[in-house]
Amino acid sequence: MWYLLPAQITAQGLSTVIPLYVIFLGGDIGEVAIISALQNGAIAIGSLAWGRIIDRFHSKRPILVLSFFFVLLCSLGMYVTNSVYILYGLAIVLGFFMVARSPVTQLLVMESVQKNLWSWLFARTSIISTLGMLVAMIIGTVGSFYFDLRPYFLICAASSGIAMVLSISVRGDGIHLERSSIAHSLHGLRYSISHHHFIFPKILEAYDFRHIITLFKGKISNEIGIFYLASFFFYFGSNMYFTAWTPFLKNQNFSNADVFLNYTIQMITMLLVFFIAPKIISRFGEERSTILAHIPRILAVMIPAISLLSMVGTLGFPVTITSSCLMVIAFSIFSTSSSVIFFKSIPQGFEGKYLGVNSAVTGVGIFAGSLVTGELTKFLGYAAMFLSASAILVVSLILYQAYFRYKLSHNSLD
Repeated sequence: MWYLLPAQITAQGLSTVIPLYVIFLGGDIGEVAIISALQNGAIAIGSLAWGRIIDRFHSKRPILVLSFFFVLLCSLGMYVTNSVYILYGLAIVLGFFMVARSPVTQLLVMESVQKNLWSWLFARTSIISTLGMLVAMIIGTVGSFYFDLRPYFLICAASSGIAMVLSISVRGDGIHLERSSIAHSLHGLRYSISHHHFIFPKILEAYDFRHIITLFKGKISNEIGIFYLASFFFYFGSNMYFTAWTPFLKNQNFSNADVFLNYTIQMITMLLVFFIAPKIISRFGEERSTILAHIPRILAVMIPAISLLSMVGTLGFPVTITSSCLMVIAFSIFSTSSSVIFFKSIPQGFEGKYLGVNSAVTGVGIFAGSLVTGELTKFLGYAAMFLSASAILVVSLILYQAYFRYKLSHNSLD
């Protein structure tokens, strides 16, 4: 699993440096939003394609090597280009191949150890991944004092090369599980949700979305439809914030080192909360924790909006870091509690459909959040965009409350 460390250094490094590089080349929030939407769309398509390849051929090592090789090539391509339009194309290729390692990692965990050790190994992979993200931001923070943005792509390429070498040692000759097996593991499901991994065990049909469609007809065929809709708004509003955050910091005259430092502190916070979140959920329960997790996230989005409306000049570092840290505190709790709730809601025999619809809803929410952010900010400004994102998160909160109330009343009738 140690290939995850350099792989995550590359992934997190690129996700931070690409928006900075777009701005460096003369782009703004509009171009950053487009490149984010293109990459997220490619990730969703890649999740479907690579997942089906894995289920059919059970190939793990070749997919990992191919994934890291193309990520290396994309990093080198970004290093040499001066065109935002070429970055668009590279971002699509990057998203498609980068996501290939996600289903491989999930299945490797579940195939490598006995079921009673899945929790331990998924936790270990999460810690390694988060450490990789932290290392990427530390390199960016320190490196910004010595070189500009472009050499950072070489660091990402080198890190992906190291991941490719380490992945050669991966063995895939043991037992083989289907990706739908993740639905049988709470820990696997939680890992997937917390790392935004999309799982499509089958090609979805319109009928699979019937529980969502009936809501727009004023009926409730199953309460899971409310859960799906709530998740859509949660990721929609959240990704509006994340898409705009780097351009917003640059708009506030933050240096590249300041941006990397902001994310560094955010990663440290996320790593610390990783160990605390289970205790919070154990104390308050999954349903209350899911509701409570919305509060710091809504506050995190409101902080820059209120600050922009009430202050003259730029925001200081303490204000922005407070907002950043509240976002990851909220998500660490939400991803764990919501995955438990979703796990309990999946009826036996419908794992593939439920996983696919949940991934589709999450993916559309993330894609829409990226796409809307650019246009909304260009026309109305950052304050209006953050206010809109917070309003969308409030809608998510209301829908989750409705889901829990309906589920409680339905269970009491049964």
